[in-house]
Amino acid sequence: MKRMIEVEDTGIVFPSGADIERMSELAQEWLGLIGEDPGREGLLKTPERMAKAWAFLTKGYHETLEEVTNGAVFEAEGSNMVVVKSIEYYSMCEHHLLPFFGTVHIGYIPDKKILGLSKFGRITDMFARRLQVQERLSIQIAQAIWEVLEPHGVGVVVEGQHLCMMMRGVEKQHSSTISSAMLGSFRDDPRTREEFLALVRQGKVL
Repeated sequence: MKRMIEVEDTGIVFPSGADIERMSELAQEWLGLIGEDPGREGLLKTPERMAKAWAFLTKGYHETLEEVTNGAVFEAEGSNMVVVKSIEYYSMCEHHLLPFFGTVHIGYIPDKKILGLSKFGRITDMFARRLQVQERLSIQIAQAIWEVLEPHGVGVVVEGQHLCMMMRGVEKQHSSTISSAMLGSFRDDPRTREEFLALVRQGKVL
């Protein structure tokens, strides 16, 4: 069952099915396991804060495509390409539970239906707010738009910086990753694909 959770000092209130009490208990135990004293003053409220933060960072598990699009599909004439660029996202790598973040660029060619522009950000967040790998994130966003709009084609490009590479392991501070997913005419027609990629490249190095 979902309940409303408020994240301290952020003004963020969101519905979640996460068990905050149990997550707080586990966070307190984890603090002890890494060598900290969960009873010291600075950490007394940390387990609850951590539980609520993780509930927010993984709230995509408790959302559905129907909820996030919320009826914002509209009839439209024409089949000109629509591109929404530089949608920021923040996600957690499923391998090390460290953040990765960056931008998503989405393009599609309508077939009588268009989607409210803000919903592309909400779709992105629904999948980013889960334990993820960037490659899967690209595919999930593309497939969701395909399902909602049934367009002629969909293209998604995701750029990301991964702290699992930057602050541990190889420690490459300036590395970045680009992944893509192409469906329909974006996959089958090289001209359509190149038009989309050219629009994504405008004003930046990609």
